[in-house]
Amino acid sequence: MHGLSDFIAELIRAANDVERLPESTKLRLLGRAYVTIINAREEIESQRQEAYRQAGADLISVTGHVGALSSQDVKSLLLDAAEMIRQIKIVIDSKGKSSGEGD
Repeated sequence: MHGLSDFIAELIRAANDVERLPESTKLRLLGRAYVTIINAREEIESQRQEAYRQAGADLISVTGHVGALSSQDVKSLLLDAAEMIRQIKIVIDSKGKSSGEGD
């Protein structure tokens, strides 16, 4: 799960420097966030899947319009994605510990 922590940090750094990011970097980060959230569905309990699916859909729906979004909108999306992925990491980590994998 170290990779998720690194990605969360990357999203937060990007959000804090969003005005200087090229559109291609914004698209790449939002796309990676989408894929990360959608792939996490397989690792978390089914009752939370719908929330993650909707968050992923929200991210992918805006990626084609990143150029039309304000820097504040992109910043909010990046921070929302970082928070969602942080929550996913917590769930995955807790499942690993409860099954004895994290020890």
